[in-house]
Amino acid sequence: MRESKHKPIRVAIVGVGNVGATFAYALLQSGLAGEIVLIDQNRVKAEGEAMDLSHAVPLTHPTKIWAGDYTDCKGAAITVVTAGTSQKPGETRLDLVHRNYSILQGVIPEIVKHNPNGMLLIASNPVDILAYAAWKISNLPAERVIGSGTILDTARFRSALSHHVGVDSRSVHAYIIGEHGDSEVPVWSLANVAGMNLQEYCMSNCREYEPQVYEKIFEKTRDAAYEIIQRKGATYYAIASGLVRIVEAILRGQDTVLCVSTLVNEYYGINDVFFSLPCVIGHNGVSKAIHLSLNEKEQQGIQKSAEVLQEILHEIGLR
Repeated sequence: MRESKHKPIRVAIVGVGNVGATFAYALLQSGLAGEIVLIDQNRVKAEGEAMDLSHAVPLTHPTKIWAGDYTDCKGAAITVVTAGTSQKPGETRLDLVHRNYSILQGVIPEIVKHNPNGMLLIASNPVDILAYAAWKISNLPAERVIGSGTILDTARFRSALSHHVGVDSRSVHAYIIGEHGDSEVPVWSLANVAGMNLQEYCMSNCREYEPQVYEKIFEKTRDAAYEIIQRKGATYYAIASGLVRIVEAILRGQDTVLCVSTLVNEYYGINDVFFSLPCVIGHNGVSKAIHLSLNEKEQQGIQKSAEVLQEILHEIGLR
């Protein structure tokens, strides 16, 4: 009997803290990967997580799960990087930059050494800075280096808006763009429900639409991580779901529009920086970043967001 030439889809996860382990569990539940390898500086922790996840296999999907090292990145369709120190109460994501950039400098060369043909999905914070750094360090094409960006912020935004307008969040279409952080920008001008402009929908359905109401919704979105970290120490369920969604779009070649961090050039005068825009994602990674028609306030916001990120890139020597 001839051996099958079909190889199971492998996803490697570097960093098995709260986010990495939760993503591994969500990925197992999705059935998208035939192999999941966990890589962590704490090998014993990775082994424990792999054992625990393996015991769920009989109840979920046939999946090989093990604790490995960087050589196991070979052949992985996607390597998801969640390694790094987490955000502490009172810290901004940008406060993490020096600690996590140093970690990334050791991680990325090892991944690319063993898997020069795969994709990198960066979730470590500050994600826009680290995605740009991963692109520079790896020398991979920009479309194959993706930051999780504002996929989570956008989900939070849609969730908050859905509560306000009284419809399922999946029927609310709105984006948070720019930095995954305090300078992020809500695209109010294009937010809609059932194809109706958000303000028009609210007026027609007796919902509040005053600017101060919108501002509170955005503040709830922007500050959600701080609120969660203050209460439980970390955020991981929603970002793990976001990572699975990105992985699904890539592995299944869906050409789905998701708000992720990508290399931005010639966008309202902004060049050579990673931040989030709605992007078409498929088998080859990011095939296109969509150029949104922003109003003047949103354009100014996105330019300010880019300036914040470019200053940090300069500070750590990537400019």
